[in-house]
Amino acid sequence: MRRLTLWMRSLAGLSSACFAAVTLAAATPAANHDSVKTHPAPSSMATHDVRQSGFVYCVNGMVNTFNPQKASSGVIIDTLAAQLYDRLLDVDPYTYRLIPQLAQSWEVLDNGATYRFHLRKDVPFQTTPRFTPTRMMNADDVVFSIERVIDDNNHYHNVNGSDYPYFDSLQFAKTVKSVRKIDDYTVEFKLNNPDASFLWHLATHYAPVLSAEYADKLQKSGNEEQIDRQPVGTGPFQLSGFRAGQYVRLARNGKYWKGVPRMQQVVIDMGVGGTGRLSKLLTGECDVLAYPAASQLSILRDDPRLRLTLRPGMNVAYLAFNTGKPPLDDARVREAIALAINNQRLMQSIYYGTAETAASVLPRASWAYDSNAKVTEYNPAKARQILDSLGKKDLVLHLWVPIISQSYNPSPLKTAELIQADLAQVGIKVIIVPVEGRFQEARLMEMNHDLTLSGWSTDSNDPDSFFRPVLSCAAIRSQTNYAHWCSPEFDALLHQALLSQQLSQRIDYYQQAQAILEKQLPVLPLASSLRLQAYRYDIKGLVLSPFGNSSFAGVYRDSNGINNDASDEGPVVVEKKP
Repeated sequence: MRRLTLWMRSLAGLSSACFAAVTLAAATPAANHDSVKTHPAPSSMATHDVRQSGFVYCVNGMVNTFNPQKASSGVIIDTLAAQLYDRLLDVDPYTYRLIPQLAQSWEVLDNGATYRFHLRKDVPFQTTPRFTPTRMMNADDVVFSIERVIDDNNHYHNVNGSDYPYFDSLQFAKTVKSVRKIDDYTVEFKLNNPDASFLWHLATHYAPVLSAEYADKLQKSGNEEQIDRQPVGTGPFQLSGFRAGQYVRLARNGKYWKGVPRMQQVVIDMGVGGTGRLSKLLTGECDVLAYPAASQLSILRDDPRLRLTLRPGMNVAYLAFNTGKPPLDDARVREAIALAINNQRLMQSIYYGTAETAASVLPRASWAYDSNAKVTEYNPAKARQILDSLGKKDLVLHLWVPIISQSYNPSPLKTAELIQADLAQVGIKVIIVPVEGRFQEARLMEMNHDLTLSGWSTDSNDPDSFFRPVLSCAAIRSQTNYAHWCSPEFDALLHQALLSQQLSQRIDYYQQAQAILEKQLPVLPLASSLRLQAYRYDIKGLVLSPFGNSSFAGVYRDSNGINNDASDEGPVVVEKKP
């Protein structure tokens, strides 16, 4: 596995532990009051106004729903879920351990087949122009939130569609036998079989607690679809404005159970991508830039008004082969393609040293990672030899590519172009098909593609959160298995790993599963990347988690504190050299 030597060398003298965050401290402030275009007519709002009461967070993406249960990835998972909602459990971004959130404690019974949660009693739901709660969050809300996902007969199950991509890929409805309210603040889950990963799935952003009272109100008025469009949660911020493809405006939840957030508002700016977002950060129209392109790091690093944070991420970028379509149904053809791709060039041209070549679908940070896994070698001569022996000449393949950057791949189109050039060297013509959003998901499920660039990131440290959503048989139906690969042997190993509470036994099952993937190669792992975030010198309190975006409740602006704090993110601080 290649190390992050290029980036580390550029940070003269920096050394850090694998899971330490790295913060580049800026040197001097610079005032700027340019405008941020976040509103329709009147078309703009002065950045000065936002700076007095909040901040602007620039990210590339789209919002198709405000309910994380209904999403497979994107801005709702990476950014918005942690602001609008809370879950039963959370994951500590530094220790990677499960910690209480809406559940203040829990019990594991029957060898992992029963889970009992004791809820907090002081958690109010958000009050909005559409809804005023009359009670605190309680067990009814937890039961409703889960039953909506698992119970076909639940009134809300089919509202806005019956797809719950993450949970469908886990066959969650078959895992959970029942969820019931014991009393107002105690909920019990009974599973059909022990499941060692169960708590981790409830700690993901895909598992928010929704308001049953709000759902009842919408049902009585015949407006059920609004539950996913005008959200009500218990999180630190609530939705106050939205314009598709441009912005989401969040307002402070003044009754937040952990304490009033420090900022009155947050504007999530989705209006521009690429260099446009960078320009906004440099001019002060953005306060935070999520997932900057690695090629922009030198600009960000050299600007004294900015800081840059990096953390290892629980993510993987990969090339998925459509194993249900010739000639990619032949593992030998998939191997030849893998051999023809110059992954080292991808590391240099796409990630600029901010990633390591992936040898497995599991990131190195996972406790089940197989340290013996090997990166596929770059050997175009061997690739041509395999193709010639199979009589596969003049192949034409369509490569579907998302146009929006992700935490695991900052430049998908450029990645596709590099792969296109590599495969041309072995006689394979690649036609690049740019796609986006829901259109991408729908077309990929039609199985017309040959290849697709994709990836996966999760806010769970359990290997099950990678293997089942990406490669299980059930994930084909849930539209997250873009390889359309189904192996009963692989699925059986994943199932056995869930039944055991012994970590060593689970590791053994997962390493056997990784051996199957290495042999059959339904996807080619490309990179596990660092999570990157750039922000203005006066923004403090940002937490960049390996698992996804964290709450903005503690973020504040301190224009006088540029050299007064040791670090916002971790124990290592590097002052930039003149």
